[in-house]
Amino acid sequence: MTSKKSTGSSDKGRGKPNYDQRKPPAAGPRRKKAAPKTKPQKPKTRAPKSNDGASGGGIFTALLNWGGTVVLWGILFLGIVMGYFAYTLPDISGINEIEKRPSMVLEASNGVRYATYGDLYGRMLKPNEIPDHMKEAILATEDAHFYQHFGINPFSLVRAAWRNYEAGRVVEGGSTITQQLAKNLFLTPERSITRKIREVLLAFWLEAKFTKEEILALYLNRIYFGSGTYGIDAATRKYFAKNIKDLTLSEAAMLAGLVKAPTYYAPTVNLKRAQQRSTVVMRRMQAEGYLTEAEANKLVKNPAILRHAGSNFRNVRYFSDWVVGEVRSFIGRTEQDLVIRTTLDLALQKAAESSVETTLGAEGKKYSVSQAALVAMTPNGEVRAMVGGRSYSKSPFNRATSAQRQPGSVFKTIVYTAGFEAGRRPNDIYQDAPVNIGGWKPNNYTRRYKGPMPLRDAYAQSINTVAVRLTEDIGRRRVADMAQTLGLTGRFPTHPSISLGTNEVTLLEMTSAFGVIANGGRGVLPYGVQEIRTTGGKLLYKRQTSGRGQLISGRTVNDMRDVMRAVMTSGTGRGANPGFPSAGKTGTTQDYRDAWFIGFTPDLVAGVWFGNDDGSATKKVTGSNLPAHTWKGFMLAAHGEKPAPQFVAVAERTPEDQGSIWQRILNTFGSDDSGSGNGASGTSRPKPKVEYEFPTGGERP
Repeated sequence: MTSKKSTGSSDKGRGKPNYDQRKPPAAGPRRKKAAPKTKPQKPKTRAPKSNDGASGGGIFTALLNWGGTVVLWGILFLGIVMGYFAYTLPDISGINEIEKRPSMVLEASNGVRYATYGDLYGRMLKPNEIPDHMKEAILATEDAHFYQHFGINPFSLVRAAWRNYEAGRVVEGGSTITQQLAKNLFLTPERSITRKIREVLLAFWLEAKFTKEEILALYLNRIYFGSGTYGIDAATRKYFAKNIKDLTLSEAAMLAGLVKAPTYYAPTVNLKRAQQRSTVVMRRMQAEGYLTEAEANKLVKNPAILRHAGSNFRNVRYFSDWVVGEVRSFIGRTEQDLVIRTTLDLALQKAAESSVETTLGAEGKKYSVSQAALVAMTPNGEVRAMVGGRSYSKSPFNRATSAQRQPGSVFKTIVYTAGFEAGRRPNDIYQDAPVNIGGWKPNNYTRRYKGPMPLRDAYAQSINTVAVRLTEDIGRRRVADMAQTLGLTGRFPTHPSISLGTNEVTLLEMTSAFGVIANGGRGVLPYGVQEIRTTGGKLLYKRQTSGRGQLISGRTVNDMRDVMRAVMTSGTGRGANPGFPSAGKTGTTQDYRDAWFIGFTPDLVAGVWFGNDDGSATKKVTGSNLPAHTWKGFMLAAHGEKPAPQFVAVAERTPEDQGSIWQRILNTFGSDDSGSGNGASGTSRPKPKVEYEFPTGGERP
């Protein structure tokens, strides 16, 4: 039965395609049908069902994977960085070794210590040797959470960073005591991130190596307390002259306050500022519970004061600096710690400072004078007191040892010494009358002339014309040679004005020249060092003698004392007369720029200078007013109630050493360039030939 095939006509009407039905091929050999070329089909996948929980887990897992990777790499990087900084840390094996400048401790003549130079370290104290209130003061101020942290305090670091950000500058450090110790022991003070990293690593090492008590003790033994002083033991001795065990709570507060800025708050620089800082420390101790409010209030009202020998002197550093220079000239450079016994008399130093300040304070503005200097010594040259200016803290320049100033009529002491050594005597008569040497016409201070007068009166009244005539009589070269013989340095050109003190000298040199007359004619080399020892007691230097011997004859000494005593009783120095045996000379330069008084008693020589650093004129300050009054005040304080010593006449012997044979011939018979008398002396001695030398460039005395 034949089946009926569908024609698909009904589909045409519907727009469907008509596919032809091909007949099967004829019989014959059958070929293998080729496989149809089809495109590879993707495997069918089911669309994932919506599931929020499963999606979140995937993201979290991815983040966890990535985060873990970053952390691992971060740890690796941090390890490398820390390893580098650990490898480059400074050597920490010498924690107990101290690198410092050699120290010098200066003692007064009675052995009292009054000044230090270099780095001064005290004993390395054990934790139980440091008073509890000293520890508490430091902890309250520097690291209140010291016993709670592990070397660094993250909260303090964050707080410090925020406050610095607010202030726009560094106002707070945030470092713990352990970090400060690490920095002080091993690192430099530079501000950098690399230094901070090393500081943290060293802090961890210290915390692992030592106990908290040991770290605190190390800190207090090494920290800087100002004035070249390191360690709590040295600071206690420096500022309060006592043992650490006797340190009071108020003193501990002052020391703790120094740590923030040792140089700025040092009590030797500004005691009031140091006391104000100690008040801050006391209030911190109250806030941390170490003090009650009542205890803190009581301490604030009674702050610590300095108790070391140098604390009573504002200007002793002038002497100290001069002495340090002497030490180096005696023993050279050294790495040893030294103890220097000096010639300083603390009582005389106090009297000197008081006399200078009293005069300047009362009369300085009135006379338009701002500076003064004073130096006092024994007749053999031991410097007992020195004031190099009104305020060392404002100007450390030493006007007693370094300022070159014209001496004025004080130099007449050299002129008259040369004259008496050449055979003139106090009673010799010279004319006080106008002088004209090649057009140079010196005047007296009063611009009046008194006619014939003895040298004694001429010296006492500081008559210029007689000093010039005496110089021309004996020869200017004799005067220049005598200046050098008595210890004055520099050049002394032999022009006519040499007799009026136009060549510059220092106060120390001029005072030591007067010392030759005070001691009987022996040479004087002023000095301030008696002996030098190491801190272990080894003697390195001991003063013996000046070794200059007799410079002028006993007769000259007696004659000079004669005329110099007249200055005090009837001459220009009456205002300096202390009421007991004394001798001296006033001096004033042109336009009142410099004013001097130098004099002596049988056991003390002192020189005083007043003037201005810029060389400006004063309002008529003369040697007979401010310098004379200052000298008198000092001498009265120096001698006190002691019985007044008396001058003893010196045997009239010839100087032991007058130089070469040629120099002796010159001293005996005069020199080629001696001046000649325009006035007459009271003797029949022959007058030497004159070869005049005049100032150049229009100079006038």
